[in-house]
Amino acid sequence: MNDYLLSVLLGIIEGLTEFLPVSSTAHLRISEALLGIDLHNGFWKMYSIVIQLGAILCLPIYFRSRIGRFLSNFPHGERDDRTVMNHPLTLVLIAFVVTSIPAWLLHKRIGDNLENMQVIGWSLLIGGVVMWIVDAHFGPPRSTGRHMTERMEEVSTTQAIWIGVCQIASAVFPGTSRSMSTIAAGQVAGMSRLAALEFSFFLSIPTMLAATLYTLFKTLHPKAGEPLGHMPVNGHEWTVLAIGFVVSFIVALAVVAWFMNWVRRRGFTPFAIYRIVVGIAVLVWAMRAHA
Repeated sequence: MNDYLLSVLLGIIEGLTEFLPVSSTAHLRISEALLGIDLHNGFWKMYSIVIQLGAILCLPIYFRSRIGRFLSNFPHGERDDRTVMNHPLTLVLIAFVVTSIPAWLLHKRIGDNLENMQVIGWSLLIGGVVMWIVDAHFGPPRSTGRHMTERMEEVSTTQAIWIGVCQIASAVFPGTSRSMSTIAAGQVAGMSRLAALEFSFFLSIPTMLAATLYTLFKTLHPKAGEPLGHMPVNGHEWTVLAIGFVVSFIVALAVVAWFMNWVRRRGFTPFAIYRIVVGIAVLVWAMRAHA
């Protein structure tokens, strides 16, 4: 396939799947196998990092007004009922720290799992079942009269820590999906679909930026004898990289806007079903490949 068309395709896949609860990592690995390309090749390794960065950058753009309000009312909150320790921005950082430390300590295991299609298949399948059950039980508005956390401004410290703990699974088991784990965790902790989704998006900003920039640093400054990737060396590679970055950014921005509106009216069941179907297909494929 022409490199330019391949870049457009991979940019679309990254933009479509990065923030939907279906795992962008799994879809890039599946695409790599189906298209017969090596995303661990020096240039394509760099490419996969850059297109993920393109997707990440859509979030500050989309949520710029929300971020501005949070910054303007820090640390007391819009209702003057928050402190520096439980303001929404602080809670996002708390959840990030809870996730990042174990993920960094387990980075070797994470690297091994990225190469294992069976792990990816089981993670897609099990994550889909979990999401389906959680959304069916905790997703609909409660009629019991018990309070539900409807907005991100109402999230508690306990809820933030719980979401951070659950997000560790998405780091260790590729295919789990960061957004799936945070959304499901938020719903179990009493958050509405929209509140869980919004917190998931905000948490993804520091989480994904840190992971992407750390990987980029390792790629540009590898240990001796361990080259992980390289920057483009000619105009062709720079053009391929730029196409993927721009396509990923535009598609991801459209997906975030669409997904926020979708969740206001519907639940996550279609994505759970999709995960289950793809997970089964990946497992069958992996078993036949090893037969």
